[in-house]
Amino acid sequence: MTLFSANEKANAPLADRMRPRTLDEFFGQEHIVGPGRLLRRAIEADRLTSCIFYGPPGCGKTTLASIIAHQTNAAFVKMNAVTSGVSDVREELKQAATRRDLYGQPTYLLLDECHRWSKAQSDSILPAMEEGLIRFIGSTTENPMIAMTPAIVSRCRIFAFEALKQSDVERAIRRAITDKEQGLGGMNPELNDDALHHIAHIANGDVRTALNAIELAVLTTPTVNGRIHVTLPIAEESIQKPIIRCDDTQFYDMLSAFCKSMRGSDSDAALLWFSRLLYAGADPRMLARRIIAHASEDVGLANPAAMLQAVAAMQALETVGMPEARLPLAQAIIAVCVSPKSNSVAMAIEAAMADAEQGGFGPVPAHLRDSHYKGSNRLGVTTETEYKYPHDYPGHWVAQQYMPDEKVGKRYYFPSDQGHEAKLKPRGES
Repeated sequence: MTLFSANEKANAPLADRMRPRTLDEFFGQEHIVGPGRLLRRAIEADRLTSCIFYGPPGCGKTTLASIIAHQTNAAFVKMNAVTSGVSDVREELKQAATRRDLYGQPTYLLLDECHRWSKAQSDSILPAMEEGLIRFIGSTTENPMIAMTPAIVSRCRIFAFEALKQSDVERAIRRAITDKEQGLGGMNPELNDDALHHIAHIANGDVRTALNAIELAVLTTPTVNGRIHVTLPIAEESIQKPIIRCDDTQFYDMLSAFCKSMRGSDSDAALLWFSRLLYAGADPRMLARRIIAHASEDVGLANPAAMLQAVAAMQALETVGMPEARLPLAQAIIAVCVSPKSNSVAMAIEAAMADAEQGGFGPVPAHLRDSHYKGSNRLGVTTETEYKYPHDYPGHWVAQQYMPDEKVGKRYYFPSDQGHEAKLKPRGES
């Protein structure tokens, strides 16, 4: 190690200095790198094939790739999808071919933010992956099944990383403040338990965020009697409130949870998902539209008032705006949740739409056609007298064919036995 590289390492962020260097030091992700697991066996045997590490920030994806780099006898090349283009890839592939042909040495290619590569960039490494010239390791926070090209995904094994537990984050913090060689141990910091718990909790499974916070706290706190004492108020200032990660996959997962909570009549869960979506920056108008949709799809005529609540909440949102409109929106959410449930309206319109799309209908029955215009009878349209006006009959109803000839007797709407709808039945039925 040169003087310059030593200085560079010393001045690196704490999170970088404290990266585990071996599988024994690596913590978390036991479901994929625990003793006896496939990924661990492949790394230890230096037989890892092309794969994708997928998971939230700060959970150990890059760290594990770094461990692989130190344990393998293969060459290890690191690239970033944001800054690397096709020409960079071709140059690395050329060098990989040279290493293989001259020395028989394989090459790992680690690509950070791999979901950012275009199809053309992804296609540039496919032949090299297929012939075994490189062992590809992609690292991404986005769902690769959605964000990456299928050609790459189909050639890789996907390992899903999870956000670390709070106990794992606390372990990383303790290690950082006691390690005198790579961490902050040489500065003699003291960390209150409540400060430790606060940073680990707010970090929300992201070790990098936690270590950045503790480094800031220690470096900016004055030394008193040879010690740096980090209290809860200092910890609160050193780490921001939790930022909800909301990439496309996370957003739609939370939106799905919100909708399913309303359908499942759990008002508490629905309110929490609604709040998380708002905090993550979701458009409240989009959420209001979902409430209206579910007022019909999942409640319908079992409680017609739920639709009134939902539409009123949308109008309140347009009138008073946020944050005041959170109240009527929450009221509408609760109204949908506590209402008796019926999907008869949704089932009816879906069945009718399916028949409409299938087609095969003849002309509209003559007595149902428009006959208001002069000369309609000359076009085969019957007079109004052949149409039975329901209000002229007892109960304002009369038996009459309204269906097209092809669908006579077909039913779409079947009232449920829930709430208000239990009192409804089609006219003409006893």
